[in-house]
Amino acid sequence: MEINGYRIEPGANLREADFSYADLTEADLTGANLYGANLQYCNLSLTILKSALLVKANLTGANLWSANLQNANLSIAILVDADLTSANLTGADLSYSDLTQAHLYSANLSGANLLGTNLLTAKYQGAIAPDGTVLE
Repeated sequence: MEINGYRIEPGANLREADFSYADLTEADLTGANLYGANLQYCNLSLTILKSALLVKANLTGANLWSANLQNANLSIAILVDADLTSANLTGADLSYSDLTQAHLYSANLSGANLLGTNLLTAKYQGAIAPDGTVLE
């Protein structure tokens, strides 16, 4: 698959790529380098981003419904108003990320690193916390 001149495949180097408003539904981006990428309002529902590098990525308003972000590195990422409903974030690094007003309903954050993460006004009913407890 090719979008905006970038080849989309597992392990792809998409550093600082611009995918704002793109539809990447069900794409397999396992291990992809998306460091500093612009993914604002991108549709990433059902996308596989296992072990992807998303450091400093801008995911403002992105649709990550049921996305697989297991062991992904999202440190210092912007996820303001992102929809992470039912997303798999087990073992993900979300340190110092901004999840203001993010939707984390039923998301799995087991073992995730939330050090310094801004969860101000985030919605997380039914989410699984890093320690395995269910949030109400």
